[in-house]
Amino acid sequence: MTFAATDKDRQSYELKIFHDVAKALTSSLDLDTILQTILEKMAAYFKPATWSLLMLDESSEDLYYTVAVGKGCESVNALKLKTGESLARWVIDHGQPLVIQDVNQDERIDPGGSQDEFFATPCSVVCMPVRTGGKVLGIMQLVNIDMKVYNPSEMLLQALADYAAIAIENARAVNRIQELSITDDCTGLYNARHLFTVLAEELHRSERFGYEFSLLFLDLDHFKSVNDEYGHLIGSKLLGQVGQSLRENLRLVDAAFRYGGDEFAILLPQTGTDAALLVARRLMTMFRTKEWLAGQGFSLLLRASIGIACYPADGTTPQDMVHCADELMYQVKQGGRDNVAVTGQGLMGPGEE
Repeated sequence: MTFAATDKDRQSYELKIFHDVAKALTSSLDLDTILQTILEKMAAYFKPATWSLLMLDESSEDLYYTVAVGKGCESVNALKLKTGESLARWVIDHGQPLVIQDVNQDERIDPGGSQDEFFATPCSVVCMPVRTGGKVLGIMQLVNIDMKVYNPSEMLLQALADYAAIAIENARAVNRIQELSITDDCTGLYNARHLFTVLAEELHRSERFGYEFSLLFLDLDHFKSVNDEYGHLIGSKLLGQVGQSLRENLRLVDAAFRYGGDEFAILLPQTGTDAALLVARRLMTMFRTKEWLAGQGFSLLLRASIGIACYPADGTTPQDMVHCADELMYQVKQGGRDNVAVTGQGLMGPGEE
């Protein structure tokens, strides 16, 4: 649409954009689908030569491209203000749009720190914050748009950015809810319900590609005595430290779960019995040598009993794998605790790594 058209035509077109974006927001929770709708409408209306959406990482505060369309998208971030800030960082710090009608003429731009391509011809840049509740989540960047289109329609671009912020916040809220539903509050590990979901996925993958994988079932020895002597609050703190220590002693591809009480499960993808036994012995060494809760004025001793089941030899369903590893762990309990048991081999002893 060209805006030699009447104001009435422009307003009608903008209303259609609002309708289409609102429909996307209310009909889908998929962030990519909603953002695609918003950005397509933005590009069709403002017709930038180059445009992008940068997101702000929640933990590192780094900016990264979610979408970038057109030649030289990344070069926009090389443009510097005379204060030394990039355009994007200025928008994040101030929470306001940054509109530059021509980088060649704008006194705020530092030509020495910019890309030559922006100074070959007149070049406009609009950086619109994607924000909610006073917090900037990202930035829409548009290069070389017709300012005669932008000036009367700035509120439309801001509204699209607001819609994008709503979609991002909704998606993050859903992710947080999903994380809470599969996470154990006390240890920060996955919970038992999620164990069976992940096991089913790993079984399917391992069957398809002919992989082995192992499941460790781990029970803390005499944990009840900790609760009896020190109280349940200290017991909960100890379980939390156990969860953290398990994560620190596993690979990124491994997954640890709190099965219930003082029982834990550990999934080791693409790991046979011998390699799983090495992991179990390493964990036993960790339990035997660590002074638990030392930072809180305690020096508790802790031991563990571990059973190892390996796919496909010990089971071909999630229930079979859990049952086998659990039974082996109970063999350890009955045999004196602080040990490892493997199918057909019995108690293995701590051994050496």
